[in-house]
Amino acid sequence: MMKRIVCCIHLVVLLYVIQLTACNPGTGKGSSAPVDTAAIKRSIADAPVLSPEESMKRMQLEDGFEIRLVAAEPLVTAPVAIKFDERGRIWVCEMMNYMPDTLGTGEDQPTGRIVILEDTNGDGLMDRRKVFMDGLVLPRALCLVEGGILVAEPPNLWYIDIRNDKPGKRVLVDPTYAAGGNPEHQANGLIYGLDNWIYSADCDSRYKKKGSKWLIERTHSRGQWGISQDNDGRLYYNHNSANLLGDYFLPKLGAGNTDQKNIAGYQEEIVRDKRVYPLRPTPGVNRGYMEGILDDSLKLRNFTAASGPVIYRGDLFGKAYQSNAFVGEPAGNLIKRNILEETGYRVQGRQAYEGTEFLSSRDERFRPVTLYGGPDGALYVVDMYRGIIQHKTYLTGYLKEEIKSRQLTEPLTCGRIYKIVPIATGTNRYAGLPTRADSLVNLLQHPNGWVRDKAQQLIVERRLTQVIPSIKQQLKRTNNPLLVNHALWTLEGLDALSPDDISPLLTSANWKFQVQSLTALPSVITKTTLGQYLPLLNQLVEKKDTLIAPYLAFITGTIKQFDSVAANKLALNIAVAHPNSVYVADAIISNINGTEETFAKQVSLQVTDRAMAINKSLNTIITNIQNGKTINSEALKKDFPKGLALYNAVCQTCHGAEGNGIKTLAPPLRNSDWVVGDKNRLIKIVLYGLTGPVTVNKKVYKAPEITGEMPGIGNNTDYSDEDIAQVLSLIRKSWSNNADKVKAEEVTDVRRKLSGRQKAFTTDELNKNN
Repeated sequence: MMKRIVCCIHLVVLLYVIQLTACNPGTGKGSSAPVDTAAIKRSIADAPVLSPEESMKRMQLEDGFEIRLVAAEPLVTAPVAIKFDERGRIWVCEMMNYMPDTLGTGEDQPTGRIVILEDTNGDGLMDRRKVFMDGLVLPRALCLVEGGILVAEPPNLWYIDIRNDKPGKRVLVDPTYAAGGNPEHQANGLIYGLDNWIYSADCDSRYKKKGSKWLIERTHSRGQWGISQDNDGRLYYNHNSANLLGDYFLPKLGAGNTDQKNIAGYQEEIVRDKRVYPLRPTPGVNRGYMEGILDDSLKLRNFTAASGPVIYRGDLFGKAYQSNAFVGEPAGNLIKRNILEETGYRVQGRQAYEGTEFLSSRDERFRPVTLYGGPDGALYVVDMYRGIIQHKTYLTGYLKEEIKSRQLTEPLTCGRIYKIVPIATGTNRYAGLPTRADSLVNLLQHPNGWVRDKAQQLIVERRLTQVIPSIKQQLKRTNNPLLVNHALWTLEGLDALSPDDISPLLTSANWKFQVQSLTALPSVITKTTLGQYLPLLNQLVEKKDTLIAPYLAFITGTIKQFDSVAANKLALNIAVAHPNSVYVADAIISNINGTEETFAKQVSLQVTDRAMAINKSLNTIITNIQNGKTINSEALKKDFPKGLALYNAVCQTCHGAEGNGIKTLAPPLRNSDWVVGDKNRLIKIVLYGLTGPVTVNKKVYKAPEITGEMPGIGNNTDYSDEDIAQVLSLIRKSWSNNADKVKAEEVTDVRRKLSGRQKAFTTDELNKNN
């Protein structure tokens, strides 16, 4: 699709591009003219700090849209996350002191803030700033909840009462919310879900305020930075090398078995295509020195810093954009648009364009770290606007030199918030949500998802029980699925769901109503009411409907609380009815923690084919349990304290606490020859990284199943050779691994022999050298 260029490109750059094109008409097959990479680098040697107006002139945006400034420095500085309140004000998390220089000097200083921005004159531009909280160390997420605010300040998750826009009582909700890891791999996001729970990226806990208490439950760990939901309440996220990941099933389900990892239907790769199309050369990426990272024009080929995705649910863009996924790529200075399609409960997507982007910029400091849908239907862009976005944990010497040569360290005092709207959209000032209860009920069918979500949240949090009869009537309007979803979960949040509300949806011809009601069923099942639901559930199993089968399997855990015999029988019937569905198999396993072997024997009597998914999945989890779990040896923790700290901070985020690897990220360390084999080979990997396919336990792991490269930490001065030796010794002796220790001098020797090396190793290279 053709795009509208928002700016007139500087003449010298334009002439350079024309000249380069004439000399080198193409970079694909058949292009024989050499590319003058030195000339390309000279063309971008200058990386000036631009005003918001000048920066916008260097953006290229899809036809029919325009970008508008909402706020900029000094009103906002280093923004990384925002939330809108019911008045339309923007609450901003300012992550001051993130990477003040390439060494991270002073990163631990309490300079972070939560601020409130307001548009007082209705011109669409924020003009008033209030500091709500300051003195925070790298705050990274916020969520407005029940008259207060959740704030993530590693390692803690705080809840603070809001009193006249000032902080009141502070409650520590979770002291380990963002513990361990590093700023690139700590919990964040904090999204209020359709099911009235608060979910996060890079976190395996979910939260709900119930009166004066906070409930914390286990959930699936999801993604790296940023999280969003669709109209059905499914969650979407990514990690830095993935375009878009997400869940096929609703988030309340499937996290009951602590021994189960990589559950089918969660952390699925929604958009496999990782290609990006920057508008400008982008050599300033962490692994730009590696072959294949940049193309012949020195432009980034694939995502390397994907972050902050959002599912567009607004009412401004038109039908073609509904439920599209937008993803930021701050290293490539662009925003990707993906089109999602549903096939049953599976969601798959494709890029909207080939060779171009929804938005791309020639400004190297444009860093779209997080995207949001707004109360006015616009797409909001949080631009951290800075030179350094790569954390020191993984910062390569190559990128350090890029930062130095183009003077990208300073300034640290910028930051912008933009919104994207169709051309000719008016100022469209958001007037705020009404306070009347009946008016909030009417908003449950508003065309803008943000408005629906907020109306539901306010009804639930304010305990507006007087509207329950009205909402029960809304629940019957099955010609409006969005309204039914919100009516159902609003009643659930008010503790007002009854069997009469659930039963019609369970027997509906619309399978999506069935799965929403099945997901809400745990909120209404009691020992007394169980008898009302069991016949309905058994009837659904008998229909052998593949679309609702995983959901039936998921809720057997709830039934187990009241009648374990009935739950086991239901699970067995589902397994027999759908023996070769990996989604059904994993859903069943999620509820049989501690009884896997017994259930496997029962299944084998009726499903005799060992190749069926149910038998294979049961065998896998039984084997994993037998092989052991986490690094739980107190002796190992005592012998290698620095190694344990390093593993928790850097390695666990990709390889998992149990060493089993994490879906879409990294292969297992358990029983891996790369871990227990040659020590020098392992040291090289940790110091300099590993790229390309890798075979572990006779299985080939490659992108997109895992990321294409494991970064090395040899350039990080925070970790000594003793630290690295300890972490390698730890993993060589943990789980079912049993190999000899690695000594600090062995790490030092490898580092000395490979002095000056930058690029990651390939498996072929390592095997040849060993």
